[in-house]
Amino acid sequence: MLGNIAEVIVGLILLIVGADRFVHGAAAAARNLGVAPLLIGLTIVSLATSAPEILVSIVASLRGEPNLAVGNAIGSNIANIGLVLGTVALFRPIEFKSATLRREMPALLAVSLLTVALFLDSFLSRADGLVLLTGLVIVIVWLVRLGIRSSATDPLQSDFEAEIPVGIKMKSAIIWLIFGLGALLFGAQLMVDGAIEIARTVGVSEIVIGITLVAVATSLPELAISMVSAMKGEFGIAIGNIIGSNIFNLLAVIGIAATIHPAAMPPTVLSLHIFVMVAFTLVLFAMAYEYDGTGIISRYEGFALLVAYLVYVTYVVLQNVTIGD
Repeated sequence: MLGNIAEVIVGLILLIVGADRFVHGAAAAARNLGVAPLLIGLTIVSLATSAPEILVSIVASLRGEPNLAVGNAIGSNIANIGLVLGTVALFRPIEFKSATLRREMPALLAVSLLTVALFLDSFLSRADGLVLLTGLVIVIVWLVRLGIRSSATDPLQSDFEAEIPVGIKMKSAIIWLIFGLGALLFGAQLMVDGAIEIARTVGVSEIVIGITLVAVATSLPELAISMVSAMKGEFGIAIGNIIGSNIFNLLAVIGIAATIHPAAMPPTVLSLHIFVMVAFTLVLFAMAYEYDGTGIISRYEGFALLVAYLVYVTYVVLQNVTIGD
């Protein structure tokens, strides 16, 4: 057991370092190619921050454990809103100033509802995976067009302009990109190995381990980025990082898992976990479009998000310790 916990910890460190270097290299390379900062942030950075979940999904699915990947995607989306945004807002209220992010919110809600529809038969088929991956392509194209149209007027542009690395030689950017990808892959393998063995030792399903342990671990890069961005007053990056990551988690992570290894889902996925994920998404949607037009996640709302997340995770853990999944 201690060895498995050590695997998870080392895997987590590699995932955090790998994600940071992968984002750094990818963003720097794109900037060297003349891509607008807003466009880099909406597509490359958002996709790169989902890299830990994507790599875990690939490794888990290739090892015949797609439920771990699905649990990771669902749990990460819940953690991104409840744990990450809740914690960040608790320290500093988050303002929705970007019209671009307000356009992304309906996309996240639509993708969440599409995922629910595909889960209704409690089976993720290869066709379901291809539908999600097709949706991924459509969303990326839409984000590219959105970034091109909005780059001149959206305040999010200046946030990304300040944060995306400049002056990095292309050779260095590619080296960091490759290094980050290697660290992510190795970290994902260690994370999956340790998580599967812990699940077997404790006697819970891979879904539960994915939703709790792995989801929290793979959401830590988002927490770090969002916290630093919010402290700098770059609220667009803080919230945009979460919205983009959640969209890519559902489309890419679950899409890849289903395409590689179709599998039946435990009943609790539809009756509890998906329901909670959609509920958190709807709450975020409501906060983004508040009736008074302010669009601010206050400290009280952040506290409520964090408490709701902790209650959910505690319930899942206690239920599975006592009666199993």
